[in-house]
Amino acid sequence: MKAVVQDRYGSVDTLELREVEQPAPAADEVLVRVHAASVNAYDWHYLHGDPKIARLSFGPRAPKVRIRGRDFAGRVEAVGDRVKGLRPGDEVYGEADGTFAEFVCAKDSETDLKPAGLSFEQAAAVPLAANTALIGLRDVAGLRAGQSVLVNGASGGVGTFAVQIAKAYGAEVTAVCSARNVELVGSLGADQVVDYTREDFARAGRRYDVVLDLVGNRSLGDLRRATTPAGTVVLSGGGVYEGGSILGPVWLTLRGLLLSPFVRQRVLQLPAKARKENLTALRELAEAGKIAPAVERTYPLSEAAEAIRHLEVEHARAKIVVTV
Repeated sequence: MKAVVQDRYGSVDTLELREVEQPAPAADEVLVRVHAASVNAYDWHYLHGDPKIARLSFGPRAPKVRIRGRDFAGRVEAVGDRVKGLRPGDEVYGEADGTFAEFVCAKDSETDLKPAGLSFEQAAAVPLAANTALIGLRDVAGLRAGQSVLVNGASGGVGTFAVQIAKAYGAEVTAVCSARNVELVGSLGADQVVDYTREDFARAGRRYDVVLDLVGNRSLGDLRRATTPAGTVVLSGGGVYEGGSILGPVWLTLRGLLLSPFVRQRVLQLPAKARKENLTALRELAEAGKIAPAVERTYPLSEAAEAIRHLEVEHARAKIVVTV
């Protein structure tokens, strides 16, 4: 099968489309013929091995997982002996490593039926980004109807879903983005949109029950200044690649964890983990018309490297999708 392979850390030039052996599903896995996969900050973090502390898990000198891509939408080709509820021919979506390929093996626990009414390209944009937003708002922040939420980085992959999920949960949403993305974010349901080139949300005098930071470009003090005294700051800064770092956005998270016991505000990390239950919840939201993927552009598998470059260099809005 064809797959986008990475043998060493570096730029997108290290990626190569080549023939590799087709995987076979384990007992708890499904083999999926991939129709589409989306690009995430996860991919360029892996590509560069950045921040360098992440190489403790990625691999010290080269990535242990050699095929890029993390989420997918496609059709089930085969199922393992312990898989229940999915069968060959089912249209599915989910998360697995190595999705920039013609086939991928995904755990049954991280795969679910594709939302009805969404194309494969749209469905592929959902899993990692929307799951991150769902966990950050529902599980970490404990968002309740009537609360106010500020999303810093609202026009990115996770941010576009965060705006919609917060609205679906009955929150009042303020979205922070650049001028070129104001219209997009407003169309997703944000109650107020802050153009960060014109206004500093940390000094505007308003405070929010939940501040969801998806960029990592503001100090902890700035984020806390925009949060109510008993509110919650959720840290999940994907950031952009700026030539490499030791800790990157991890440093902001560490500072938050150290400070949290000494302040009334909750300063929490967003630990995103793929789960079938979350995919089911997202499918139900999509089928109810409460969330819809915003896809900026699609690339063929042969141009997956360019798709990653577009995300990290051009500050892509919404989601970038690779078609297979």
